[in-house]
Amino acid sequence: MVAGRPTRKVVPPAVVLTIAGDRPLRVVWENEIGGLTFEVGSGDDRQFVKWLPPNQAWRLAPEAERMRWAASYVQVPEVIDGDHDADGAWLLTRGLPGDNAVSDRWTVNPEMAVRAVGAGLRQLHDRLPVGDCPFSWSADDRIAEVGRRHRAGELDPSGWHPTHQHLTVEDALNIIDYPPRTDQLVVCHGDACAPNTLIANDGTCSGHVDLGTLGVADRWADLAIATWSTEWNYGPGWELTLLDAYGIDADPERTRYYRLLWDLGP
Repeated sequence: MVAGRPTRKVVPPAVVLTIAGDRPLRVVWENEIGGLTFEVGSGDDRQFVKWLPPNQAWRLAPEAERMRWAASYVQVPEVIDGDHDADGAWLLTRGLPGDNAVSDRWTVNPEMAVRAVGAGLRQLHDRLPVGDCPFSWSADDRIAEVGRRHRAGELDPSGWHPTHQHLTVEDALNIIDYPPRTDQLVVCHGDACAPNTLIANDGTCSGHVDLGTLGVADRWADLAIATWSTEWNYGPGWELTLLDAYGIDADPERTRYYRLLWDLGP
């Protein structure tokens, strides 16, 4: 499945119903690993509950830790609470202003949306301090994780992007073993797809969400995926617009490398 607003009827987990109480509740997102995000309440007091099934529950504690760290420097959701039980894990956060960059409001104005994503990513990279960041998203760490997944038989080429379908697993592993020279180390978002940028009414970035893999890495680890996601969400032809808003020229070699590494990731 492709992540997005669910088109099927979703029954909220019991813990989400408990958190919502008598407040309005609606599901706003479903991802590829079975995760659900719910909006609770409305207006300035709205909150969001991110819920993951038991086999993915381990992801939320690292995300909460990263959001708490990043909140001193950039606009990210404030963590209110979180926990897990036999049915899954949940994370409750306070809402930020704006709508995500692929909401109906912004998909009809792709140039403004793409520019907000690019400028917002640059702001995040500029503000988060590399020297103080306790988290890594380096190519070396990710290569090691891909190797572990390969040994466990978890690499499935059938799920790769068509761009990489011609590669065997061995071909792909050989390519990622030789990362390009680092352009610039920054604290990367870790999932810089367009939906993870929030846009305010004036068309500027108002915050970032889904920070579960935030960490220090070459900035092209983010840029390769941010530009790629413009094609998925707005159609072809927007990659250079995002790079212009970020303030950088295209780098085909680093882009190709980090897109393949992304495809091999969990």
